[in-house]
Amino acid sequence: MKYRSLLLTVAAAWMLSGCTYARTAPGAAPAGAARKDIVIADFEGETYGEGWTAEGEAFGPGPARGTLPGQMKVTGFRGKGLVNSYFKGDRATGTLTSPPFTIERKHISFLIGGGGYAGKTCMNLLVEGKVVRTATGSNARAGGSEALAWKTWHVAEFAGRKAAVQIVDKRSGGWGHINVDQIVQSDTREGPPRPVLVRTLTVDKRYLLLPVRNHAVSRRMTIDVDPPAPPGCGPVPGKRVHIFQIRLAERDPNWWAFVDLSEYKGRKATVRVNAMAPGTHGLEALEMSDTIRTLQPLYDEATRPQLRFSQARGFNGDPNGMVYYDGEYHFSWQSNPFGLPWGNLYWGHAVSKDLVHWEELPPTLRPWAMAKGMCFSGSAAVDVHNSGGFQTGKEKVIVAAFTDTGAEGGECIAYSNDRGRTFTYYKGNPVMPHSHYGRDPKIIWYEPPGGGKGWWVMAIYEFGREHGRRITFYTSPDLKKWTKQSHIRGYYECAELFELPVLGTDGKPTGETRWVVYSGNAEYAVGRFNGKVFTPDHKGKHRVHWGCYYASQTFSQAPGNRRVQIGFARVPTHGMPFFHAFSLPTELTLHETDDGIRMFAEPVRELETLRGKKQTFEAGELKDGAPASVGVKGQLFDAILEFDPGTAKSVEVVFGATKLVYDTKTHIMNGVLVRPVDGTVRLRIIVDRPMFEVCANRGRVYYTWRRPDPGKEIPAIRLTARGGAAKLVEGIVYEMKSIWRKKK
Repeated sequence: MKYRSLLLTVAAAWMLSGCTYARTAPGAAPAGAARKDIVIADFEGETYGEGWTAEGEAFGPGPARGTLPGQMKVTGFRGKGLVNSYFKGDRATGTLTSPPFTIERKHISFLIGGGGYAGKTCMNLLVEGKVVRTATGSNARAGGSEALAWKTWHVAEFAGRKAAVQIVDKRSGGWGHINVDQIVQSDTREGPPRPVLVRTLTVDKRYLLLPVRNHAVSRRMTIDVDPPAPPGCGPVPGKRVHIFQIRLAERDPNWWAFVDLSEYKGRKATVRVNAMAPGTHGLEALEMSDTIRTLQPLYDEATRPQLRFSQARGFNGDPNGMVYYDGEYHFSWQSNPFGLPWGNLYWGHAVSKDLVHWEELPPTLRPWAMAKGMCFSGSAAVDVHNSGGFQTGKEKVIVAAFTDTGAEGGECIAYSNDRGRTFTYYKGNPVMPHSHYGRDPKIIWYEPPGGGKGWWVMAIYEFGREHGRRITFYTSPDLKKWTKQSHIRGYYECAELFELPVLGTDGKPTGETRWVVYSGNAEYAVGRFNGKVFTPDHKGKHRVHWGCYYASQTFSQAPGNRRVQIGFARVPTHGMPFFHAFSLPTELTLHETDDGIRMFAEPVRELETLRGKKQTFEAGELKDGAPASVGVKGQLFDAILEFDPGTAKSVEVVFGATKLVYDTKTHIMNGVLVRPVDGTVRLRIIVDRPMFEVCANRGRVYYTWRRPDPGKEIPAIRLTARGGAAKLVEGIVYEMKSIWRKKK
């Protein structure tokens, strides 16, 4: 309450004075009341200091001088030195313990960064040998930043007692290190002063532009919008519409993020950002604009994918909320619109009429502002029967189901009555609170085969020590009350559940169907599902997708009962104002094979509309070491190559710096098994600026990978036999057109 009152007072003073900025220092003590801070350690010496004890290899002989070899740039520490357990990379482990000291102040503040693993990459406060306080870095998955941030322990209850600081690195995997600096005892504050700068703008244009510098300190920004004031009334408190972390640039932005505020046009927006000194230019640089600010041509950046969707700005993550409704495919994803690392976790939103050309819309879901926490993964479906009672007009309701980290860690829903343009958070959330770990709800409407009333099914990834990993099935008549039915063990996050017809070896329908359970690591099972229990037809798991392909999802209720899938392609796009990519949309089918019923994945037929100039290879013998080659121009290609391995020991396909090597003895191509079908191997290779995808043997194997030379022109595509002769049965190369051509 004290903090809020202070903010309101400062904001009011700012409004009256016409100043651009206001400053607060939450938690400051009255003048003259403070005792001098006690520095426990600042790590500026050549050694950690007298009495500090290092065990293991992680912490090296003494403080690091900033970034260590092989590490991302470390920022946010004070002075020249810090504790950095990346001394021998993430594999090394150890502990670093301070000499005993007496707790003489109310708080202990410190800078910390690195891995975010409790008990493994952390700093502990030991009192009489017991851990009484602990803190970790901020990173627990791919992406992230090496910036240190302030944290504070309130320790008044331990006044006068002996204590020690223990810095721990017990993790040897990714983010298996910890960074610490400037450990201080203090009475006057919880951490150093954190100014809150305030600026108010009139929303007279569509976008609020935000300058971003990738290695700046991460800061909390809020945006409040004043509602229209009733006639004759004074000011009305603003509504908080966005809360996020941003590396707001104080100078020389690497790129510009944006917030679409068009729905609030004509109203006042108040922007607040913490931990930024008055007089710096980060907040001053904010402005309203009807166009996005670019430092490179929008949608034509050097490594921007040209054959698949990617958001204009920020981190691209797991596909979410994929649903078809009345002529539009709705695609959402785990989005950080304001930074390149994982974080913030909006649901981005784009629509398409043809699965090829996409229009990016404002986010579907907003963390903290329209949800209680961050909006983790989930799905969407059309409530055709209005079972939830949310429909208010002629349009059917689109329902999004997702994990809200602030809603008891449970599953929540939001609904749209305007074709997915805006969503309302259900007041009764969470519709399914969890007593154990669970996330990533996939919802479908189940129709009993014999007729009768249907019901909703929710498949959730659940995990815990007592039961391991599993996908659990729940049912509901109305999306609000859910009943647990069954589970299947051993499956990973981002669960999928769908039904497909079975095609025979001739490609024609057999009249049978099967259900598929699919998880984020691309493993799947084929079986039968009665709306409550899934029964696999086989032991073990299968997969069709390989490479840097993860956390895929399929469109619910697609026309023609098509099952179209898009995956998260973990392909780095360094130097761009966005990070990572998505796979091409692929159509899934089930086929009878010699090994049983298996799923195939092929690029959707709509991609063929992007084909341009066609060239062909001359069919015939491929002699040892004598390549067949087609000269090409550009970076976008759709190549079809079918060959008989013959007597060759291997067959190579080369384009630019990429080489695909097919071993004719093991049938392994770049780590993936691709067995010949009727004596030949057929590869469809679709090449984009940062990546490529290979559909082998008409969908039996699908491979997604990064190009080692992203953004480089490709002069030719070559096919070569090694250690014997092979036969080229067919070779076609199409140059492809960009999906963004009309947007340049």
